[in-house]
Amino acid sequence: MYSLLGIFLIGSILVGEISSQLTLEDRDKVKWASSPFENDTSIRTFTIKFDQEVVADLRRRLSQKRRPFVRLEGINWEYGLNPDILDYWIDYWNNKYNFTQQEAVLNTYTHYLTNIQGLDIHFLHIKPQVTDGCKVVPMLLLHGFPGSVREFYRALPLLTAGCHNGIALEIVAPSLPGFGYSDPATIPEFGGTEIGTVMVNLMKRLGFNQFYVQGGDWGSIICSMMATLYPNVILGYHTNFPLSLSELSLAAWWAGSVNPTNLVDASLQSRMFPFVAQMKRLLSLTGYLHMQSTKPDTLGIALTDSPISLLTYYLMLLARGGTSQFSNEELLDNLMIYWIKNKFTTAARLYAESFNVRNLREALYAKTTAVPVRTVHAQNEVIYQSEAILRLKYTNIQNATALTQYGHFLAMEAPQAFSQLVLDAMAGFESVASGTCNKA
Repeated sequence: MYSLLGIFLIGSILVGEISSQLTLEDRDKVKWASSPFENDTSIRTFTIKFDQEVVADLRRRLSQKRRPFVRLEGINWEYGLNPDILDYWIDYWNNKYNFTQQEAVLNTYTHYLTNIQGLDIHFLHIKPQVTDGCKVVPMLLLHGFPGSVREFYRALPLLTAGCHNGIALEIVAPSLPGFGYSDPATIPEFGGTEIGTVMVNLMKRLGFNQFYVQGGDWGSIICSMMATLYPNVILGYHTNFPLSLSELSLAAWWAGSVNPTNLVDASLQSRMFPFVAQMKRLLSLTGYLHMQSTKPDTLGIALTDSPISLLTYYLMLLARGGTSQFSNEELLDNLMIYWIKNKFTTAARLYAESFNVRNLREALYAKTTAVPVRTVHAQNEVIYQSEAILRLKYTNIQNATALTQYGHFLAMEAPQAFSQLVLDAMAGFESVASGTCNKA
């Protein structure tokens, strides 16, 4: 999404900050797809199953691969995925990945479905084991692209283990609409803002009229939209991918090249400057974004037909995010969710439905929010914006942490560190809200 920074800046100047024509009440009433359960407010459980015919077809496709192209001399990952690693991953998926065992792993948690605005939404709902005197607080946990709820599996038991500084977390972790086991919209103009409304309605269905939010990647952007649209609902917003796309923030970043010390601590300046070098780096990392923002269905045809293409694309995106610490099973479980449910295309559409003139005109990305915010930046995150830049969008940042390791997929790469950061943030929100301390 980062190579669109200039488009957002130019587009916002051209269209101005035009408010959305939809009121919050209107947003709640939109039906995004027809469904047998569209008038059903029930909450249903289900078990993930790998259909054996689909598995057999997958293994056949993996076995009938064409030979990868020969890479150029002296080139490693500069042109995309290094094809030399494909044989290992294809063989592992086809011959070493235990489909039955991993199906059981995916069913570690109870899976739920409920219909929100015409869409069946899949979610996990994890309640903590609490002791007397411990306050239970609800938190919505959102994944991004090309992720799924699977990336949270190692973090969830840590997040809900018990009381932490007087609080315990009750977590709702949904599959975003169009991802995993959640329905996709069948009509256009269903982007990040609209997903935010669906998520608020999901939490209301579960009895939470106010709650905290946490997200990375698209989860972060959607949580930000929710904080902007629903400041009386969102108690606090924690993110491991803080980002401001307002024209003021982008202009301040560019102007900061003259004297970076005005914007960022000296120890972190190399993450933001030189400005032109950072923009070139972002452009080199985001070729995928242009295709998904303009023609996601064309790309989806290729990745829906070929599991090797899907595998290649996913490995490229993991490398882009600087994430290296994950198990083979975690990676392939995530791919299985996309492959079995045929969800790459509908997931990729989120880019096209969000990065467009319609959303520029709505200008939520530029509207400030006073909802309490706490951030964390991984060392190898694809983009870094300093607290001074972020405050132009988020006026109530209570804490900003810059890590010296890890990458974009923090929950999957470092579940223990991720969980501790989230728990500390939630306890910090609560302590500030209750007036028991200043800024934690």
